[in-house]
Amino acid sequence: MINWRQLNPTRGRLMRDASSRQGRCLIQEHGLRNLRAVYWNLGPARLIEEAVRRCEAVIAEGGPLVARTGRFTGRSPKDKFIVREAGTENTVDWGPVNQPLSEEQFEGLYQEVLGYFQGKEVFVQDSFAGADPSYALRVRVVTEDAWHSLFARQLFIRADPGAADRATEFTVLCAPGFHADPERHGTRSETAIVINFQRRLVLIAGTSYAGEIKKSIFTVLNYLLPSRGVLPMHCSANTGPGGVALFFGLSGTGKTTLSAAPGRQLIGDDEHGWSDRGVFNFEGGCYAKCIRLSKEKEPQIWNAIRFGTVLENVVVDPETRALDFASDEITENTRAAYPIDFIDGAVIPGIGSHPSHILFLTADAFGVLPPISRLSTEQAMYHYLSGYTAKVAGTERGLGKEPQATFSSCFGEPFLPRHPTEYARMLGEKMRTHSVKCWLVNTGWVGGAYGVGQRVKLEYTRAMVDAVLQGKLNDVPMKPHPVFGVLVPERCPGVPSELLNPRSQWSNPDEYDRAAWDLAGRFRKNFEKFGDVAHEILEAAPLAR
Repeated sequence: MINWRQLNPTRGRLMRDASSRQGRCLIQEHGLRNLRAVYWNLGPARLIEEAVRRCEAVIAEGGPLVARTGRFTGRSPKDKFIVREAGTENTVDWGPVNQPLSEEQFEGLYQEVLGYFQGKEVFVQDSFAGADPSYALRVRVVTEDAWHSLFARQLFIRADPGAADRATEFTVLCAPGFHADPERHGTRSETAIVINFQRRLVLIAGTSYAGEIKKSIFTVLNYLLPSRGVLPMHCSANTGPGGVALFFGLSGTGKTTLSAAPGRQLIGDDEHGWSDRGVFNFEGGCYAKCIRLSKEKEPQIWNAIRFGTVLENVVVDPETRALDFASDEITENTRAAYPIDFIDGAVIPGIGSHPSHILFLTADAFGVLPPISRLSTEQAMYHYLSGYTAKVAGTERGLGKEPQATFSSCFGEPFLPRHPTEYARMLGEKMRTHSVKCWLVNTGWVGGAYGVGQRVKLEYTRAMVDAVLQGKLNDVPMKPHPVFGVLVPERCPGVPSELLNPRSQWSNPDEYDRAAWDLAGRFRKNFEKFGDVAHEILEAAPLAR
């Protein structure tokens, strides 16, 4: 592996003097002052040159830029805060997810971050979040590292969606080298991701993980858009025969893999809005997990790894610069960030009609849930609020041998400033208005729990998804699951019929029953936190033993 400390520390030449028009703009709008230089809206080639010259990253075989994120190889949700002020006091769902920071604490942190930037070179990217011009948010990302600027350029929408003269509406200041002081700033640690809706600012400090940039703006949209009748969603979306399909799922469930499917056009792989006109992508790029990436299983993602792509924490051979996608030596959470037009046939701009199908993906490591089942609207709202999957040893450090049930409201709880029931209510309304069908797809285990059963083969999951989108399950007889009540089809083209009945796959049916009742109890226990929800949603819960 590359010894990053031994790279030549040659610096790149200055692009803009801080007294230039761009420099003055940063001073006037954001308070940044005494900057050494401002690199303004550089393209990929120039940013890659700067990242290499500044020893932030290396170019790997095939052309992608590979960066290391240091101590943090994933998000830091416990270090995320929202400034508590008059506008957010009664609209934010305060608690462990949305931790408050006072206006005074924010101001102190902000002033110290501004001081930190003095004398530094900064990189600025102006872009948009939201492919639909009616809802696009103009975003400015200011970073101290060139590779973070490239990440922002590739992940957000670079083309102007009809608002060239609009002022910046939200600014992200990314200062990974600055360390917060919990005593002075009210943070939990030296790391802080703070959103100030009144000031329209995001501060990111103490972490180099680039995903914090995109997810902070996703959080902003999750707060702003519901009041405009738009449901913000943590999902991928594609279109083709059978219409638009939405794929919801937590990390490791196959959301990116299944949406980047041959024969269908990708609208987006992670974040979307659902307005009265249809679905639109929030982003202009993709942020795909690439651990164990292979050309055979994920050809579209594989082909997107090229010049202009940013790879995070992928192991690189120090001599040949060959990429080792199989290695988790640095982290299991290796990532590839690239523009969506690197995917053949992607929909540009990322706008689609109302969805015909919604698919909730779960990797059930307990081996209980059917590989495919149909949900009523009420069941869809229940499972949307639940946001279930299961994690196993190898997906995260610190996990034991037994699977761990994970529930994340709306399949994106860390990014929901409002109460989850607001989003679930909007989902139900839109499903009813547009007659959308909803399916639960288990991409996890059958025939037993993790360690005993087998994971559902990707070819079978693809066949089930294809059958849904092509209407091949519309007339197939279905039976309700005895515990969860979801409708299970008796057959599916391209899938062994016995696989569809999870109980029949266990060598001991009684053990399956115990596992099913246990998982149902976990669902019901988790749902207690929502308190008073609509009766019809509660009726959609799995049975109580």
